[in-house]
Amino acid sequence: MKKIMFSSILVALMSSSAFAHTALMSCFDNGDGTVTCEGGFSDGSSASGVQFSVIQNGKVVIEGKFDKESTYTFKKPEGEYKAKFFAGEGHEVVVNSKDIAQ
Repeated sequence: MKKIMFSSILVALMSSSAFAHTALMSCFDNGDGTVTCEGGFSDGSSASGVQFSVIQNGKVVIEGKFDKESTYTFKKPEGEYKAKFFAGEGHEVVVNSKDIAQ
């Protein structure tokens, strides 16, 4: 019985730690024709080096990686676009241009 209970607790702890690493990103209009996006993870981990892209009409128009401060600044495209943070499957955030505060 003790072995089964210990195993159940161990599995529960391992499962909960898998959900403790959610990708986060927020973007804001700098008012000078550029947009800055800040990325990170819910456990406080940095997004430095994580893949970033801007997608417009289904095509990647800008791509790069978050800098050492977990930010990426880009020239604001004309029209609708999406900013995408991608750190692997299950760690993706997409922000639509209409949701970026001006």
